[in-house]
Amino acid sequence: MGVYTEHLRPRLHNLALNGRATGEVRDRVCAGLSGDVLEIGYGSGLNQPHLPTAVTGVWAIEPSATALRLSEERRSASEIPVVVAGDDAQSLPFPDDRFDAALCTWVLCGIPDAGAALAEVARVLKPGASLHFVEHGLAPDPTVVRWQRRTNSINRAIAGCILDNDVRSLLGASPLTVTELSQQYEKGAPKSQGSMYEGRAAA
Repeated sequence: MGVYTEHLRPRLHNLALNGRATGEVRDRVCAGLSGDVLEIGYGSGLNQPHLPTAVTGVWAIEPSATALRLSEERRSASEIPVVVAGDDAQSLPFPDDRFDAALCTWVLCGIPDAGAALAEVARVLKPGASLHFVEHGLAPDPTVVRWQRRTNSINRAIAGCILDNDVRSLLGASPLTVTELSQQYEKGAPKSQGSMYEGRAAA
């Protein structure tokens, strides 16, 4: 990894995804989590303060050492223990049916093979357990989609992710069963960058 990817981008994410609007989304997405939770794309621990007290532990998958260093203060301040358990969501180091729930927030758009990651999440979730998620995704408006595709290369270079991820199709092709799914635009963000899919999908 280069200097920007390894050292600067995680700091950009830590700032850009730590606002009031994203905090409100994190509250909704984390609601109802309990037991042992797998989090793919743990990042700098921005979800940690939003976890319900019913969560007994978090097993974090995160490829960035810088992001994990940035998360240390949040982990120390939380009563919920965190196990840094791996760096590749496409190949999880856990047995089948291991977790009570899973969590990912603004992650799938940056994973090279998001389908493989979802299949792995489904494998390690207990039967009936759910993935809670919010993700950047393909806008429902053709004009916005054109802008997403025009700016994808710039966004990939800066943020490391694509804007027009087809979240519905990814979930539909996975072993998970979608139980809740909504699309909305993030308040205050350009529509091309703020098209979000939020919901839950069960193993």
